[in-house]
Amino acid sequence: MAIIGKIREKSGLLVGIVGLALLAFVLGDYQSMFGRSEGKYGIGLVYGKKVNIENYSNLSFRVQEQDRSQAAQEQKEFGEAEIAGASDKAWNFMVDSILLNKEYEALGISVSDKEFNAYLLASDGFPILQDLAKFFTDSITGAVSEQSTIAGRQKLQETIKQLKTSKEAGAKQQWEGTKKYYTDRRKQEKYFALLGQGLYVTKLEAEQAFVEQKETKSISFVQRLYSDISDLDANVKVKEDELTSYYNAHKSDSKYKNRESTREIKLFEVAIQPSKQDTTDFSNIIMKLKAEFLTSNNDSIFVMKESEDKIYFGDKRGTAVPKGHEKSNRFMTYPPDYDTIFKLATIGQLVGPYSMNDKMYISKVIGFTPSKLKARHLLIATNGSKDAKVIAAKKKTADSLLKVINKNNFTELVMKYSDDPGSKDKGGLYENFLEGEMVSEFGGFCANNPVGKIAVVKTDFGFHIIEILEKGNSKFPVLTTIVKSFKPSEGTVLDKDAEVNTLLDNLSEIIAKIDDPIKKIEMFDTMVRQANYFVRPISIEDNDPKIFGLNSETVTDKILELAYEEDAAVGTLIASAIKDKEKYIVAIVSAIKEKGEPTYEQARSQMEKDLIEEKKAKILINQMVKTKDLALLATKGKTTVVNAEINFGNPAMGNVGYEPEIIGSLFSNIKDGQTTLPLKGKMGVYTIKVIKTTKAPVGSNYTAERDQILNTLKGALQNEILAALKKKAGVIDNRKLYNLRVRL
Repeated sequence: MAIIGKIREKSGLLVGIVGLALLAFVLGDYQSMFGRSEGKYGIGLVYGKKVNIENYSNLSFRVQEQDRSQAAQEQKEFGEAEIAGASDKAWNFMVDSILLNKEYEALGISVSDKEFNAYLLASDGFPILQDLAKFFTDSITGAVSEQSTIAGRQKLQETIKQLKTSKEAGAKQQWEGTKKYYTDRRKQEKYFALLGQGLYVTKLEAEQAFVEQKETKSISFVQRLYSDISDLDANVKVKEDELTSYYNAHKSDSKYKNRESTREIKLFEVAIQPSKQDTTDFSNIIMKLKAEFLTSNNDSIFVMKESEDKIYFGDKRGTAVPKGHEKSNRFMTYPPDYDTIFKLATIGQLVGPYSMNDKMYISKVIGFTPSKLKARHLLIATNGSKDAKVIAAKKKTADSLLKVINKNNFTELVMKYSDDPGSKDKGGLYENFLEGEMVSEFGGFCANNPVGKIAVVKTDFGFHIIEILEKGNSKFPVLTTIVKSFKPSEGTVLDKDAEVNTLLDNLSEIIAKIDDPIKKIEMFDTMVRQANYFVRPISIEDNDPKIFGLNSETVTDKILELAYEEDAAVGTLIASAIKDKEKYIVAIVSAIKEKGEPTYEQARSQMEKDLIEEKKAKILINQMVKTKDLALLATKGKTTVVNAEINFGNPAMGNVGYEPEIIGSLFSNIKDGQTTLPLKGKMGVYTIKVIKTTKAPVGSNYTAERDQILNTLKGALQNEILAALKKKAGVIDNRKLYNLRVRL
């Protein structure tokens, strides 16, 4: 058996990252993409070299299977988003491995067999690895001791030896994969430790950080906002030749440069919502159901006939807990604000309708159960035997133990006699469970008897000697529930479909008559706004084309196809509306930007806003420059004088805005008692009086500041290094576009 299997067997620990390492090592044959051409990009590039499709496909598939299995164990969904996440995990693992292995080779970083063994076995100064910690802990106390560490090393060595000599298929490969993972992990630790040695914070830097936080200025100021002047004011209108001149003067400014090559899509959404008539009809259906449910003589048949979620238990498995409760992944839930209503309800009472997860619920209370249980047990297992003699012998053993067991020797007897491996090491203890989580006989005994009672209970597993330790003071309801979705009627959907298609036809007809791409986008914005819909932009990076905020992969794919199809250009409108669950989406290509200086069309909108802001600033400065009397300025500007405490480390003007440039000027050259000339800021123009400066106290050695800065640098080191390596390597993730056949 593989070491990972032994680790799970002995510790119950799911070492996901080790599994990922094994997958990266053990890649089977894969006839990828049925021999189709990889093109220029393939699924992606690292240092200009195409990433191996077969390796990625195999790894991605296996990571998906691993994550799907993990999700099943945790009773979680595994849908489109989770599949995409698993594929991204495989991709990032492959890319990081390529980048780091290149670094290891260049720096001569390696791991000897002796170092590897010490690293794995936590010897020669190496700490215990977290994912192997269960090997080194005491099975009873859960603590690490010298004795448990020695025993842990022996267990690991035995496991490795068994694996190396195993005849099982694939055992050798899995061991080599595990060894490769821990070797690479050690290399990574050495690599980042080496780079970390270059991090240093001087006393001067620490002192500066201290002063920036501790030195303060008391100020009073008047703020005049740019928004106080209308953009329609004749004095702030911008002419085309002014914009052209502004573009030529500022196109190289970093704020306007395109940091990466991107494409921008503008889209609007049309929600398919129930009409007023739909609401009335649904309300009548719910009221009718409620009346019938209340008088139903057979809840099981009624639920199966009327509910969309055809779930009926009729016992404590039907327990419900408030949404967000720690047990909500195992039981039905209800809105937290209904908790009191349910706990005060009577058996047979209907609660609802109430809304949750876009559905309507009507629940009938059929019982109650304690909100929390704690017990311990000693199991004499029957192992499924139906032999009367065997069962009688097991019962006799349980009855004999019951006569001598008590709260003082319970743990001791469990350790000696219990057949339950899941609780034996914990003295038979089960904490914080609900009645419905256990087999009915076990759960029922704990729920319906007083704390302290000890008795023998028979279940399919055998004979349990149970002691009840705790019971919650409150209770949860046991429910049977009717679930109905409130959806638009077919007629409403057809009406909305016609509305969207009419709007799209009008957009297509009018935009097709316009030659100027910028005017196409302006017309799109205008027509959508007139139809009372909201346009939002989505930026897509060419080297990493991902879209967030949409509900399905199908929708994302159609948007990417629109953006990257061969003849895509600014003003390209989608041919047909995209259906995204309960809404339609209409999109247009609004920008195609190359890295570096922007084109005039790309920068025009932002530059126009900035030029208007500069004109507004000049108007406000001319109005404010004639006086330094703050009270008079406030009166003339129909505003107030604001008082604030500021420091250089937090460049905010009290609660009115983030103004780093103005804060910087106040700390650089403005003395106490001075009033500034009007200063242009991000949100408006300010006239400021510095009332008082409170100097920072004299520090001793600024150790705390130095440690804080250094820890921040160390915490960001790995992510920043990997980001830098990816940038240097020119990593391109072309998986999506490759699969869509729009960029090869």
